[in-house]
Order: sequence, then C-alpha cells, then structure tokens
Amino acid sequence: MSYIANVPDIQARSEEDRVYSKITRRIIPIILVAYIFAFLDRINIGYVKLEMQQSLHLSDAVYGLGAGLFFLTYLLFEMPSNLLMARIGGRKTFLRIMVLWGLTSAATMFVTSPFQFYVIRLLLGMFEAGFFPGIILYLSYWYPSHRRGRVTGLFLLGIPVAGVIGGPLTGAIMSYFEGIGGLQGWQWVFLLEGLPAVLVGVGVYLLLADRPSEASWLTTGEKKLVEDLLATDRGSTSKHGNLRDVLRDPRIYMLAFIYFSCTCGAYTLAFWLPTIIRSLGVQSLATLGWLSAVPYVFGAAGVLIMSWSSDRLRERRWHIAMALIFGAGALYLTTMTAGAFLPTMVLLCIAAFFTFSQALFWTLPPTYLGQSSAAGGIAAISSLGILGGFVSPTLIGYLNVLTGDVTLGLGIMALLIALGGLMTLALPISATRVGSSP
Repeated sequence: MSYIANVPDIQARSEEDRVYSKITRRIIPIILVAYIFAFLDRINIGYVKLEMQQSLHLSDAVYGLGAGLFFLTYLLFEMPSNLLMARIGGRKTFLRIMVLWGLTSAATMFVTSPFQFYVIRLLLGMFEAGFFPGIILYLSYWYPSHRRGRVTGLFLLGIPVAGVIGGPLTGAIMSYFEGIGGLQGWQWVFLLEGLPAVLVGVGVYLLLADRPSEASWLTTGEKKLVEDLLATDRGSTSKHGNLRDVLRDPRIYMLAFIYFSCTCGAYTLAFWLPTIIRSLGVQSLATLGWLSAVPYVFGAAGVLIMSWSSDRLRERRWHIAMALIFGAGALYLTTMTAGAFLPTMVLLCIAAFFTFSQALFWTLPPTYLGQSSAAGGIAAISSLGILGGFVSPTLIGYLNVLTGDVTLGLGIMALLIALGGLMTLALPISATRVGSSP
C-alpha cells in the first residue's frame, strides 16, 4: 500500500526532473559560454601582466591598482543594473553588458600610459556591472532553491574553465602573434579575446527567454509545473518583502562579508597565479600558460564535486565554510614553499579546488531573500562583496613593491578568506536552509 500511495509522488518527481533537465540543457550552456568570456576578459590582465608592465613601464603597485579599479565602478553600477534587469528582463540586459564590455576589453590594446590603463579598467567595470548578479537573479526565475546548488555550480564552472582555456590561449597568442601588424602580443590578447564577447552577447539575446512563461520551447504543462514549483518555493523560503527590509538586516552584511572573502580568494589566484608560477623559474610564455591552466582544472573539479555534494546532502553552510577555510590554508602554505616547484604547484591546485567551489555561496542569497527584494538584495551583496576584487590585487601589488615579494600579501588574503569561512558558520540556520522539494 505504501508503494502504491507513493506512485503519484514518484511520477511527479520524475516529471519535474525531466522538465528541469530540458531547461538546464537549454539555458545553462548559453550562460556558461557567456560567463567564460566574461571571466576571461576579466582575468587576461593577469596573464599579460609581465609583458604589458615591461612595455608600458608599469610598477606592480600601478598594475595592482589598475586591476582593482575595475571593481569600484562595478560596485557603483551593479545595483542599478540589476534593478533595471528586473524591469526589462535578462536578454536586453545581457546584450547591453556583453557588447559594451567586449568593445572596451578590446580597446585595452590601445593603452599607452598608467592613466589610460586606469580609465579603461574603470570603464570595463562600469560596462560589465550587473552581469554576474544578473545571472544569479535570472536563475532564480527558473530554479527552486533545492535545485540551485548544482545549477549555480554549472554556471560558475565558467570561472575555472576560463582559466583552463585562458592560460594556454593567452600564452599562445602572446608567443605567436608578437609583432604581427606592428602589435605586441599582449595587444593581440585583448583584441582576440574581447571582440568575441560582442557576438556571444547577440547570441544570448536571441537564444534565451526572460521567464519560463515566455519560453516557446516549453509546453503549457511544463510552464505551469515550473511556475507552481517556484511559487511554492518562494512561500517556504522568503524572509523579506522589500529592499528596505533587506538593507536593514545585519545578516545581509554577513553575507556580503562572506562574498568579500570569496572574491579575495578568486582574484588572488586570477591576478597573481601567473606571477607566482613565473617566480618558480618558468620563463616560456607558452609553458607559463599551460602550467597556469593546471590549478584551474582542479578548480573546475571542485565546483562540480562540491555542488553535487551540497545538493545531494541539502547542506550549504559547512560546504561553503570548509571551502573557504581549506582554500585559505592551502594558499597560506604556498608562502612557505616559495621557489619549490612541485610543492607550490600542488598547493596551488588544492587552493584552486576549494577557492572556486566557493561558488556555492550564491545558492544562499536567492533562498534567503524574497522575490520582490531579490534583485536589489543580490546586487547589494554582490556590490559590497566585490570589493574583495579591488582589495586583493591592490594590496598584494602595494606590498609586493614594499617588501619585494608577494608573501605578506598572500598571508593577509589567506586570513581574510579564513575569516569568511568562520562567518559562514555564524550565519543563522534560516539564511542557509535549502527549500525542500515539493
């Protein structure tokens, strides 16, 4: 009798799995490709660092500040972009962002002075602002909370994949395009990695639907199933009714600090990984590119494994906290193995595995925030937390000039990342609860 009684429930779950497999196959590859280009255009500055610095006579302090300035304008324009997206939809928002950032990234090839470097980085941050939190908001329009761990992990797989692709690709471009057309290798990098983002933006606009109700590739029954699941999920997980309530809640600032720690880890690796590997005695640009890709392979594995584990166990808090703490520990240990190639590479791979699996953090805000406050709340957390992307390269660059190496900077970053893990454990249960499947 128990088996017979459970047959409708089993059938319902099977139908839900089928529909969401269909949705995932349709939208995740599109936004994954878009985010790969977004992150590639964000981190290629780390791969061309040494050649660009030599060509333009930039110090590590100037480089670090320029790399970090991106995040200041990103912060300022992130919330307006997300609030606008809630009104006009994701397709138009992503088209605007990708076309403008692609053109701006390509224009970096024309930089000839520190001032121009600062200006182009500020413009790039302004134009890209809203893309990442916009995707997080967009996924909340399609997936209930208990499905967001794995799907968010699939989307954020773009970060390590960009590193896997970016290292060898950038190294090859700098090696083989040097001098062609009178341009240096680092100039070709910005041109060839920036312009494709424009075409991808057009593809995103043409292929995505703003909401399940507008998806021509879903049947009427499938649309109703998704909308019913989302309505039930909002009723079980929403805690806030408007943005004002969100900004008054101290837990929002706890979430922002945790994200700050995550970005400190991600951009420490993104901007300084090639420099760390170069310090191990690697001189060839092509070899440097391939070796830089290795930790990102482990980062990709971390995203997939930790996201799968988190969804399977329906647990977020300990997964995120341990990712931050273990990632911080591995990063700190690299300061004790300076010059030793194999131990440093092993530690960088471990650090990347846990650092990029911190992507699970973004399963928390959509679950905790109400639908009416999600756009502003996600943008507020992202805007405050993204300051880690400014602090990390700027501080490490300054301390590198001051002390002659990156050891002190890496140690401070490891401490901030570990504090984020401890803050995760201090979050109230209500902020980390995963909605149950209907």
